Amino acid sequence: MARFSSRNASQPVQPEQPPGLPVVEPRKPRRAWAIWLCWIAVIGVLYGVMSHLLAPPKAVYVAAGQGELQLPRHRDGHFYVDGAINGVPVQFMVDTGASLVSVSDAVAQEAGLQGGRSARFSTAGGTRQGRIVASDTLRLAGFTLQGVEVGTGLNVGSSNQALLGQNVLRHFDMQIERDRMVLRPR
Repeated sequence: MARFSSRNASQPVQPEQPPGLPVVEPRKPRRAWAIWLCWIAVIGVLYGVMSHLLAPPKAVYVAAGQGELQLPRHRDGHFYVDGAINGVPVQFMVDTGASLVSVSDAVAQEAGLQGGRSARFSTAGGTRQGRIVASDTLRLAGFTLQGVEVGTGLNVGSSNQALLGQNVLRHFDMQIERDRMVLRPR
């Protein structure tokens, strides 16, 4: 004969356990947000490590004699040096094919590079409009140049990246030794 018992409908049905065995509670579901939080933390750490590893190596200024600037080759094949235009920090990429130093409009505005003359620049990415403006100072490590013409309107990489063109490079003897460029003042 069947036995019926009354139970509350909100209580889950528990299977009957043989006597003497421990009762095992069902596992609570894991929280999906905790897993996502862990993945975001891992991605953040990896981003920080990769940014550090992939950052261009720093140029070295050697003060002996007239001074020289030693630029190690970056893994992308280019040479980089930190500097400033009118006191605004920029990271220059040496571009022997560029006629002028070039900066973004954001750097030009921050450095007070206003006025000048309108110009059309032919670049690897096509032509672009910009201006040619004389800077007060351009600094590369231990070297400072005055009155350097700067082209504005550059649109590559980050906004603080600039191109170091021939109008500055002509003031230096340039020598490439394996994975190092050396700039010595003329």
